[in-house]
Amino acid sequence: MTEERSRVTGILPCPVVILTVAAGERRDAMTATAFYISEDPPLLSVSVAEHVLTRDLIDQAGEFVVNVATTEQVAMVEQLGSTHGRKVDKLAAFGVTTEPSESVAAPRVAGCYASLECRVTASQKVAGYRVYTAEVVAHSVAEGRSPLLWHQGRFFVLGPRVERGS
Repeated sequence: MTEERSRVTGILPCPVVILTVAAGERRDAMTATAFYISEDPPLLSVSVAEHVLTRDLIDQAGEFVVNVATTEQVAMVEQLGSTHGRKVDKLAAFGVTTEPSESVAAPRVAGCYASLECRVTASQKVAGYRVYTAEVVAHSVAEGRSPLLWHQGRFFVLGPRVERGS
């Protein structure tokens, strides 16, 4: 990626998420970014490279979980983001603790700030990626944890809240 393109893609801060998916006996996890599209219904968008196992499994299952990582999970995020699931069961290899989801087959990642269980409503091929639109059908938020953010190629945490009208 050119330096200029890297600067452009780093403009928008975004949550660091771990996508988990299960289809049949296979499961996988990868790091990604997710963006909200709509509040009602709650829709979000994620993109997954065409060549990765996660994409195959999402296409088969039609569902996944967006797990919002915390600062305690940086090492795990980096491991999941630098290894291909076709070569190794990343959840087992990196000792990722999971727990059952409420509404989808994919597991939640334990210790995350939030887990959003999603069902795919649409997908589209774009520039070597599959962009999924999905509806959040169940969720959980861990009080006392803070989401991990990605901005300009680095990890960040939220700062103090800013009051409206300030």
